[in-house]
Amino acid sequence: MHMITEKLLVGNINDAKEPPDQIGALLLVAAEYASESPSWLISGRIPFSEYAEAEPLLLDQAVNWVEQHISDNRVMVCCRAGMGRSVSVVMAYLCCVQGMTYDEVLKLVMRRRPGAMPLPNLEKAITQVRLLREVRAKDKKKRVSRPASGA
Repeated sequence: MHMITEKLLVGNINDAKEPPDQIGALLLVAAEYASESPSWLISGRIPFSEYAEAEPLLLDQAVNWVEQHISDNRVMVCCRAGMGRSVSVVMAYLCCVQGMTYDEVLKLVMRRRPGAMPLPNLEKAITQVRLLREVRAKDKKKRVSRPASGA
């Protein structure tokens, strides 16, 4: 298990099977595993294939999941080895939600998780996730700002 920020960690499948008490939410992103989490732990699963390119729609779901749970919890994202898929989700979250640049996030992750290997074309996928999030935000703003129609 590796702490990337104070509230965001990456781990491997063993960490997912026996999460430490200080973790409040766990996201498993390994397609080849399912994990039974303790009842005290908020858990989710978004299946990414190992060594495959990051799929923007899955990455978007994972970023949203982390965003929904991180304000009240320390979140750990896990895959088989804690080096590729989990790192990629954490990087996407930091870029898309925290506003960090890809280069800043890559340096941070490589310092905090030696051996990290982000998924192929991750930077491109993160750009697509940012665009998806912008469109959603604009749509939400339009719906909120529409005046109620009178009869």
